[in-house]
Amino acid sequence: MAERIESLKAGIVGGLSVCFAFAIASLLNTLVLATYFQTLVCLQSDLNWRLWVSGAVATFTGFLFGVTYRYIIRSDRNPQLKAGGVLAFGLVRGLTQIEFGWNSHSTIWPFLVLAAESLLWFALAAIALDIAIQLSWVKPFSSI
Repeated sequence: MAERIESLKAGIVGGLSVCFAFAIASLLNTLVLATYFQTLVCLQSDLNWRLWVSGAVATFTGFLFGVTYRYIIRSDRNPQLKAGGVLAFGLVRGLTQIEFGWNSHSTIWPFLVLAAESLLWFALAAIALDIAIQLSWVKPFSSI
């Protein structure tokens, strides 16, 4: 039962951090990138159902990342495995954005920005989880 509670806590930390990063990225896209760069106008988001669905998917993906990242962290503290987990989640999320928007008549730049943002989201989530583990909010999975 304790393992499930620790996994739930890690998932909540991951979900909240990715949701926060998503909100900041959406705000940055709307206020800065879409305003000053004409090729990135399609990144501008309104308060419509797509924004809410994207936010919910980002939060759920962050939750899954948090649970997975907790199991990636082991007593050996393998930095390549940690970086690989961040890269895998970030690329899957970023490539999904590219696939959904590929029929757009836009350039590749908006999709590259979305892929880079996804990598940044999960890197921030990994930092938040590392801090939570160091503060003993979430205990790493210790058995093999």
